[in-house]
Amino acid sequence: MTEATRAQPAAPPRIDAVGLMARFAPLIFLLALMAGFSIAQPHFLTPLNLFNVMRQVSVYGLLAIGMTFVILTAGIDLSVGSLVAFAGLVAAAVSKGGIANRFTVGEGEAALGYGWELAALAAIGVGVVGGFLQGFAITRLKVPPFVVTLGGMSVFRGAALLFAGGGPISGFDPDFVWWGQGKLPLPLPRVWPLENLGQLIVVDVPVPVIVFIAFAVLAHIVLRSTRYGRQVYAVGGNPEAARLSGLNVRWVICSVYVIIGFFAGLGAFVLSARLDSAEAVAGTGYELIVIASVVIGGTSLFGGVGTIFGTVIGTILIGVLQNGLVLMQVSPYIQQIVIGVIIVLAVAFDTFVKSRKRTA
Repeated sequence: MTEATRAQPAAPPRIDAVGLMARFAPLIFLLALMAGFSIAQPHFLTPLNLFNVMRQVSVYGLLAIGMTFVILTAGIDLSVGSLVAFAGLVAAAVSKGGIANRFTVGEGEAALGYGWELAALAAIGVGVVGGFLQGFAITRLKVPPFVVTLGGMSVFRGAALLFAGGGPISGFDPDFVWWGQGKLPLPLPRVWPLENLGQLIVVDVPVPVIVFIAFAVLAHIVLRSTRYGRQVYAVGGNPEAARLSGLNVRWVICSVYVIIGFFAGLGAFVLSARLDSAEAVAGTGYELIVIASVVIGGTSLFGGVGTIFGTVIGTILIGVLQNGLVLMQVSPYIQQIVIGVIIVLAVAFDTFVKSRKRTA
């Protein structure tokens, strides 16, 4: 090596603009979307509307947390909306005191019920069993996740229709309804106006929002800081390599369907409490919104890549988009078109980033 060669400065590291966009695109798009809607509709950024957005997406968000685990293993669950309907009806019936009393309405109905605790456990139990059955079929019967959960979507919806007996179950006791409609006063730092930045104000935060955030934090810790979380990423990244490394791949895959079943049951309980009603048509179309939230948040449909933080951002983004379009009086049919286009673009961008990494 000559003296002149040694004197040449090292080339500065190249900035991977596409990689940065892939990492922060959901957050950037969310902030841009909020800025655009706030200009078009001054009422968009009011605390009342923002908490309304969060309350609306809380059930979607709980389901999206579970879907993140599934998609990280390169799986899919199309049955989540139907399972929400069935689990919600079971929870409602338990709250009413059983199947025979599920349509009872009156002052004495509270005495017949088993309480919100058993109702919540019943909903979660139904979700966990449903998720386990699907996970078992995928891992033991070797049926593709798309086919299993497509069949599950029909089975659970049929079970909900049969259980409902042709009508909704409504009129729950106040303790049950509180989990969907209640609020908790929380001191939060003021962010606007700037002269009062940092001062504490008391804000009534909806209970579903607190439930959503709490489980999002827990799921983030599980994926990022536990052995099980590393196993989920490993199985999604390369299942054969994970198997050769000694991981029980079938157990991991089955477990993620149990997890999404848990969140389907929890979401069903919160949804029934929020609406003060449970019916067989609940959860219709949730599959699209939940999968969109996860994919837009950066979780790859090919498995092995994604975060709970991204899913939370994707969920809020979908809620902001729907809320902003409603405030602008855009047709709900157009809203479905917009969400569908965003899903396709998100997957196309993910595919582009992966192909670029392979050729780099």
